[in-house]
Formats: sequence, C-alpha cells, structure tokens
Amino acid sequence: MSDHKAENKGKGIWALPGFRAFAPPVETPATERVTRSSNEIVPWDLPGTQLRTKASKAARGYYAPAGIGAPTTTRQAEILNTALIGPPTGTKGVVNGRDVLSRTSISHDPVTAYNSSPREVSSPNTVVMGDVGAGKSSFVKTVCVLRPLLLQNRRAVIFDKKDQAGEGEYSNVVRRYGYEPIRFTADGTGTRLNLMDPMIARGTGVKGQARLLNIITRLGRGDQSLNEWEEEALRAALLTTLPRFEDGRTPVLADVLPNLGVVDSERYASLSPDARDKLHQAGLSVRWTLNGLLDEYSGLLDGETSSEVDLTGKLTSFDISQLPDDGPAVPVVMAIGNMWMLGRLRNERGWATTVVYEEGWHMIGGPSAQLIKSNQKLSRGLGISNVFVMHKGTDIPRDSPGITIIQEAQSIYTFRQGRPEDAAWAQETFGFAPETAQTIEKLRDGHYIFKFGSHPETHVQHIRSQWEIDVTNTDEALAAAAGRE
Repeated sequence: MSDHKAENKGKGIWALPGFRAFAPPVETPATERVTRSSNEIVPWDLPGTQLRTKASKAARGYYAPAGIGAPTTTRQAEILNTALIGPPTGTKGVVNGRDVLSRTSISHDPVTAYNSSPREVSSPNTVVMGDVGAGKSSFVKTVCVLRPLLLQNRRAVIFDKKDQAGEGEYSNVVRRYGYEPIRFTADGTGTRLNLMDPMIARGTGVKGQARLLNIITRLGRGDQSLNEWEEEALRAALLTTLPRFEDGRTPVLADVLPNLGVVDSERYASLSPDARDKLHQAGLSVRWTLNGLLDEYSGLLDGETSSEVDLTGKLTSFDISQLPDDGPAVPVVMAIGNMWMLGRLRNERGWATTVVYEEGWHMIGGPSAQLIKSNQKLSRGLGISNVFVMHKGTDIPRDSPGITIIQEAQSIYTFRQGRPEDAAWAQETFGFAPETAQTIEKLRDGHYIFKFGSHPETHVQHIRSQWEIDVTNTDEALAAAAGRE
C-alpha cells in the first residue's frame, strides 16, 4: 500500500489513486511545500476564492468554493433565472431569427398562431416598422413571404412599391417561382384594373363597390371627404348603371360617369325641386373628379381588368413601383387590387394568403383605411394575413381608422426608429416596456423588437441563409454602381 493510501486508510475519506486534488484538502506547512512535485495539484496553492476550510465538510465532498457575493442589480440577475431566458417562442410556424438574450431560435407565423388551439393571437395581421436601411425589406421577403410559402396551402400577394433597377424589388423573387409580376404604369403601357369589375361585387357586394368608388373619388380630391349629397348621387349612379350590363359586357368606370348628375324622377319624386337640383349638382361634382382621374391615368383605370391579373400562383406581385409617388395612383391601385382580391379569394377556399403592403401607409394612413377596417372580418374568413410595412407611425393621424388597424395587429416587428419621437410612438402604441424606446433608437441593422399576442417583447436578430441573401438583396443598384467604380 502506498504512503498516500495508508495515510487515508480508516479515516472514512474517499480518494482516487494518483489524484491528490480529490483528497480532503489539508493545508501543508510552508516548509514542506517546496518539496512537492511540480505536477501535483494543490488547491491551497492556486489563486482564487478560498476553498472549504472545515475538515468535516471537505471529508463529505464539499469542495466548492465558499464564494463571496458580488454586487449586482435585479435587471442583471435575470440571467440567473433560466425561466426568463428560455426560448420566448415554441417551434410552430417559421424561423424568424435568434433571440439576442437566450441565443435560441424565434419561430412565429401569424396564420399558424391564429389557427392554433388555443389561439396565440386574436388577429393574423402584422405590422413591420423601421427606418430606411434598418433591414425591413430583407426581413419581410424572408420571414413573411419565402419561408411561409414552404408551408402547405400557403401563397403570398405583394403590392410592390420599391423601385429596383426599373421594376419592383420582388420581381426577381416572383420569377424564381416561375411567374411574372403584374406591372402597372401611368402611361397606359401596363396592366389595367377595373373599378367596376364583377369580381369586386362578388367579394363585397354592391355596397363594397359603392364604398370603393367613394374612396377613389376621395383620393382623387386629395383626401377630401364626400358630403352626404355626393355620396347619394354616387350610389344612385352605380345602381342605375349595373342592371344595364347584367347580360352583356363588363361595365367600366366610363359607363358610370354619364349617370352622375342624373336625378331619377321616380326615385326622388318626394324631393323638392331645390333638393333635386342640389343632388344634380353633387353628382356633377363627383363626375368631374372621376373624369380627371381617367384623363390623368388613361390605360390604368379606363377599361376592363387585364387578363394577366390572376392569383392562381403561389406568389403574385402587383408591381406599382413605376407609378408616381405623389398623387392618387398608388393608393388607388392598392385599394382596387385589395377589393378585387377579396372577390377572387372567395371562390378559392382552403388557402391562407399573406398580403404584403410595401409602403403600407397608403392603406392605413389615408382614406383606404376604412376599406381595410370594414373588410377585416371578411379577410379573416378568407384566410388573409395582412402585412403592413412602413417607416414610422407618427405620420398616421390619431383619429384615423388606420390607428385602430395597427392596434388590432397582433404580430409586431419594430426595427430601428432613429428619432426619439418615433421610438416613443412605437413603445406607447404597441405596449412595449418603457425602457424599450431607447433600445429601438439604437437597434443595429437586422435587429428588431418582436412582440406577438400578449407575450412580452423580445430583442431578435434576423439571420438569413446565403440563398436568401442572394434572393432578397435590396441594394442591387448600389452594389452595381460600386462595382463599376
């Protein structure tokens, strides 16, 4: 028996041959330390926190250091609670990115969350907000479009506003799926959308068509609302026009114009001559506005809907990047396209459709917000998940229906908002923690604050594969220019 084993025999202390580190620590007099072999591990000679000094504790295996506490705060100490840094989401849906705190995967899909039991969100609508260059477009292409298309019975429709090399930025993505973007122009060389398309009535009825004509007239006036006389004159003209084309060709906007200002003597027999004249004048006022729209955007609104407008593919892009930024063209096409889409999808049940509104302010910051709000229930019934992409929310009037639409959205992705007032708006509107406003101001590119349903917000980093980076590149023109230099 070795000296070491003999020394510990009968003492009730376990030891491993050749590992002095596992024997009870016995402090060695300084005079003896110099004689030890250089390869021995002697805890007393190592730097760090003092080890157990009581022999009875050491004999029972308590070799952990008797640590001395360090000052900290409650916020810092959250890392010690594994429940707080566990995965903020489950694995349902699609991968959104990586939680910055726990480094775990974040998975979410509004449609999946809405259809789950119990429901994780009460609305499938989504808001994506952030400054230019913060990473919104790449995120939306990847997380809201490409990845959900891998799921069963899923498709996407995009209103593509951002110009990239003379066409919408989604054009290359659409072509990779074997389709061509539906291109709109102001000079008559692109696609047409008919305000009177029967597909619109199929989705929302005659009331929906009347509401759309009202919104289009308002957009043509620079967001000036119609009074009650003008609304009645417009509704009467529509009801006069539709029966005349039930068995013939599809009516167009030009067919409605002659009936604006015409007062049916039977329908309005109870009105006084002055009232009928006022109704006549109101109809003419609407007629001049719509005439101006047809003159300015000939080829865009003055005929039947082009045959290439279809939703049979997995991915459809309404390319509105070549329409002028100022004027009503963009919101008009968005509004008509939205109503046409509702009618088209009514006959194609069983699919879930993600509808992306790039420059979504046009749909929730102006008169079109009333269309979205009034069709919310219908949209959910048709399996539509709206994604509104915008720069900031401070441009939306507080009394606008768009504020209600934003507040009802249950999936929120907030990228960097460099201005304090914009960050504060997001923090207040989406119910983030007060300190999150400062985080939003300083978010790096590709980072965002994510919140869904009643769950607290999470700081997430968006991560893409190399293939996704190639497909979703939004700086192609700048990169090409740099290459030429």
